[in-house]
Amino acid sequence: MSFLGDIESFSQTNLKKVDTQVTTAAGKRLVETRSDGSFSQKTVEGKSMGFVCDTKPDFQVLEVRPGVLLGSQDVAANLELLQKHHVTHILNVATGIVNFFPNQFIYKTVEILDVPETDITGYFAECFQFIDAAKATGKVLVHCNAGVSRSPSVVIAYLMSTEGVSLGAILDELRGERPAVRPNDGFMKCLEEYERRLKDKK
Repeated sequence: MSFLGDIESFSQTNLKKVDTQVTTAAGKRLVETRSDGSFSQKTVEGKSMGFVCDTKPDFQVLEVRPGVLLGSQDVAANLELLQKHHVTHILNVATGIVNFFPNQFIYKTVEILDVPETDITGYFAECFQFIDAAKATGKVLVHCNAGVSRSPSVVIAYLMSTEGVSLGAILDELRGERPAVRPNDGFMKCLEEYERRLKDKK
């Protein structure tokens, strides 16, 4: 069973008591306690600082290669923007993000959990197949939630596979255009191992 499947089948009755410290957007600190199905919240005394939530939508569309675009779920939910960039196919590698315009675009959903424990290399083959098919007839947007970890990892691996470009080179290229690109630590290890496998094949 996949890691995602393990989480979906997990029962709340197996959870242990845990205290979690939370800081609200206004800077208020709370301790939340969950135990035996109950939930309580207690304010932590003392000075605390607020922080600013970034609620602005991310409408950056990065055309990494002709026909291959990278973005966030905000792009995937913006019909005008998708049409402006002549998108015909959408590869959704997020978890729990709906396909917004099923009648206007050809979709493929590959749910990938953005945690270091996920072996993202196991998803590459079906993602690459969809990207290749999309490029043959149009343009494909690859997106996850924030366009930071999952979708960049898929695009990076695709270019490593099709162009023989190094992991470091493509990371630098993407971050030059989209500084937020940051595959999680587990994905980075997977990409490093994938690069070694590609070199061994040569």
